[in-house]
Amino acid sequence: MLTKQIIRAASGWLELGMPADALNELKNLPKENTDERVVLELRLAAEMAMQDWKHGAETAKALCMEAVDEPDFFLSAAFCLHEIGETNEAMKCLLRGPEVLSEMAVYHYNMACYLWTIGEKDRAHNYLAKAFEMDDSFKEAARYDKDLVGIEW
Repeated sequence: MLTKQIIRAASGWLELGMPADALNELKNLPKENTDERVVLELRLAAEMAMQDWKHGAETAKALCMEAVDEPDFFLSAAFCLHEIGETNEAMKCLLRGPEVLSEMAVYHYNMACYLWTIGEKDRAHNYLAKAFEMDDSFKEAARYDKDLVGIEW
């Protein structure tokens, strides 16, 4: 029962926009519960909200190993890896993800960002074009994305 209360409290802290308090709450969990999926998901949400990309990458990678069919975990892991300068590893992470990722505009958009960052300009353009084709709302995001400075479409 205590575990459910801690998880509920951590979730509440996140909903209130207080990720540090959510993480502090999770520290009260018994050791045997710290690697449960729901706990890892809460931890990841808090770490990303705090822009703690290093720990977020570790947590997201653990989730990828536990739920190999969940595309959001691969997107989160890649994003965190990219934010700590591990852009090549971020791309590898996405490429190891479930096939359903290729059906998501955000996958193509993120790949474009990562490729542009490492200087793979032609491939970046191709991925960006695919993202726009799938969801043209990414055009607005691309205008202000620090990872796509200088790209033209």
